[in-house]
Amino acid sequence: MARQTACVTTGLLGSNDLIGGKTVAGQMMSLAALVAARETGKAKPDQMVALARDATRRRDPEIQAFCHLAGDPEVPTEGPLAGVAIGVKDIFDTFDMPTTYGSKIYQGYRPKTDASVVALARRRGATILGKTVTTEFAYFDAGPTVNPHDHAHTPGGSSSGSAAAVAAGMIPAAIGTQTGGSVIRPASFCGVAGYKPSYRLLPSTGMKHFAPSLDTVGLFAASITDVALFAHLLTGRPLNPEPVDPASTRIGIYFCGELESADPEMQAALERAAEAATAAGFELIAISEPDENARARKAHSTLQNYEAGMSCGPDLALYEDQMGEKLVATVKESLAIPPSVYDDARRAAKRGRGATRKLFDEVDILLTPSAPGAAPRGLAFTGDPRFNKLWTLMGTPTVNIPFFKAKSGLPLGIQAVARFGQDLQLLSVARALEQAFAEHS
Repeated sequence: MARQTACVTTGLLGSNDLIGGKTVAGQMMSLAALVAARETGKAKPDQMVALARDATRRRDPEIQAFCHLAGDPEVPTEGPLAGVAIGVKDIFDTFDMPTTYGSKIYQGYRPKTDASVVALARRRGATILGKTVTTEFAYFDAGPTVNPHDHAHTPGGSSSGSAAAVAAGMIPAAIGTQTGGSVIRPASFCGVAGYKPSYRLLPSTGMKHFAPSLDTVGLFAASITDVALFAHLLTGRPLNPEPVDPASTRIGIYFCGELESADPEMQAALERAAEAATAAGFELIAISEPDENARARKAHSTLQNYEAGMSCGPDLALYEDQMGEKLVATVKESLAIPPSVYDDARRAAKRGRGATRKLFDEVDILLTPSAPGAAPRGLAFTGDPRFNKLWTLMGTPTVNIPFFKAKSGLPLGIQAVARFGQDLQLLSVARALEQAFAEHS
């Protein structure tokens, strides 16, 4: 894939005022601090974008989060996202940059129009700095991106380029997608906030679909405050976190059938999260997983793969020799799934959604691991989405709360889940929990 870089200077904009959490490469950029600097006249949009371009020029050769960088990106001076440089996962169409979907098949492909979410970002004033690396067709055949915290470890799933670019301090925000766990898991592995909204809150038109009933557009930023602000400014919806009364907020610790399979360090992180929430005054409730939800989780793969056969079968028919082994095997198996099996999986998903609605009659927010543990060693295996698949299938909003670390220094994220449509509540409680984790550490 083509890579274009431009050497720029940060001008009058000092990066010390615009940093978020620390990374091994330096500092993450805080979107909230950038926007505040712009609003108070301390920074101009062109200076803000220049900061990101310079950071990307210096850091991306090592991290390889981008597959294409805009040579001379447009920098709007108006709009709520003016001056905000973002990365867009290369699963979305862009009219002014190649869109390859992580595949040799589409090398050099230039769509005529933007994907809907890209066009939305441009209308809101964002600068599209470049396309971030995706696995092939957003499945499991990994790209070259490394984990900014340890280059010998995976950055996560198909949105790993977006997560790594934020974690390495190159850009303040990025767009990705999740079909199984590819927003929450990379966010956990890279130590950033990853937000998977309620299904269809963000438009998916103009992306290369893998499983249309599951594919969900998600967002990345340094912290909960930052990712919520990004969602608010991008959509125009009231998603900026509001104050939370812990005493009237019920937090459920979700004891799913997969919890015992999590690494001991991740189980300990969840326990510490529960202790911090209790210390902050939240009401904690142990929630056992309903049988309907356990069955729905198992149905996810059938639903995903059947739809992948429909979505990617045309590519397989013409270009099998140019597709990755994992993708080819999955699509071939998917085309053999009988419609009756798919329909059974859809019914299991429907029953799971009913059980999930009842769960949120008991609690406001559920907490689970964001991943089985820290990022696995090696780049070929992007990690297991078993703690994310259910919530993608349910369409519920989820967010990775970045805070805890393994003994190795690699991040461990906690996943918060809310009722479908309650995205503002999710982000508000997640911000309060992020603060509680820091205060209780």
